[in-house]
Amino acid sequence: MNESQIDLAHAVALGSIGDEDQRAVREILDSGSETLRADFDREVQLTREALTVFASAAEQPPAALRDRLLAAVAHGQAPHDQAPAATATPHKAAHSEGSDSTTPY
Repeated sequence: MNESQIDLAHAVALGSIGDEDQRAVREILDSGSETLRADFDREVQLTREALTVFASAAEQPPAALRDRLLAAVAHGQAPHDQAPAATATPHKAAHSEGSDSTTPY
């Protein structure tokens, strides 16, 4: 399989193909090459399996976060972090007092 066919297999696995891509898939499947068809099917399957693993490994946000966000939206406010924000970025804090204030670091 070439890179374009691999990309197409990934799009199929994601379920995000348009009319032009559907025609390209049909050409692959109707090509008469059992090897190409098997390779394409295997790539789609491997991609779907990888997506399943990634989706199941995703960490769920804390339940309290949803409640805080919904309450903030209901009151027309931006949600606030529970921890105070840092006052200085690490790269600025690391510089000495005599550093050039015009540099972005």
